[in-house]
Amino acid sequence: MDFPDGLSTHALRALRHVAARACGPPLAPGPRITLNFHPDRLMGGLPILTSLARDGVYHSQFVTGTSNGGLTAHRGGDRWRWESRIFGGAYDDAEPAARPVYGALDFRRQVVGAAPRFGSSHLRLTARATARATFCYPDSAAEPTDFGVASALGLITLAEADERDALDDYIESHVHGGVLLARDVEALVLDASYRGTPVEAAARHLPFPLEWHPGYALTTDRLHHHADYRGPQYTSLGTRLASDGLLTPRHLGDAARTGDHDLQHLKMLWHTLARFGAPEGAGTARAEGVCAAG
Repeated sequence: MDFPDGLSTHALRALRHVAARACGPPLAPGPRITLNFHPDRLMGGLPILTSLARDGVYHSQFVTGTSNGGLTAHRGGDRWRWESRIFGGAYDDAEPAARPVYGALDFRRQVVGAAPRFGSSHLRLTARATARATFCYPDSAAEPTDFGVASALGLITLAEADERDALDDYIESHVHGGVLLARDVEALVLDASYRGTPVEAAARHLPFPLEWHPGYALTTDRLHHHADYRGPQYTSLGTRLASDGLLTPRHLGDAARTGDHDLQHLKMLWHTLARFGAPEGAGTARAEGVCAAG
């Protein structure tokens, strides 16, 4: 099986290891990998979009030490162990910057990206990035046994047939060989709550188009109605952060930057907003004509 030229030995070993375990039909043209994230958070003391513009690279958790999921990207940590298992030890002795970047395959063509669990906004990668990606279902934290590459991807049928919570029902993607902004990103898609903010201003300095989706929004009445989703303590927090009875991603970002709130609590609140305040076009489309893996 051929992969793009210029990949490191680590990346090629990882791709070949997963390809040997992949099955199913090739991925049809169209679906892209998206990298969901919160665009108003800080990275190394800088706004994340400013940091991206400065570096020109989207770094993995092993480099940044930050995540919208668990912080286990260190030698011997869970993320390190999961990668060792999935990639056959290909990255066990690799430098942090050499490791893959995580995203999800937007086979449902959601306006909010493939894995909103990790953020309200997303980078949409090019088709060429998909050619050097590996995939698993479900998330690597669940220690999956089903894997894919672009030329053999039976995972879509598995995901379509599953009944997981909407925030967990994504095909995890691992982009090998790095994500360079000028080379690998088609667009940044921001939540509408960031219009006219410093987030939009910073986005205008990035080397790809800026697009918008309609935006997440949840009334405090509906927030209370779904208090059992992540817990009533997070509902109370959301009520305090909302303005005029409405909660948006911008409210959560403003709260995160103050340093006055537990980031895990804000994450649980984001899950509730993402699950029940999603705009139209989030998770409604379905891919067609994809056969099951053998």
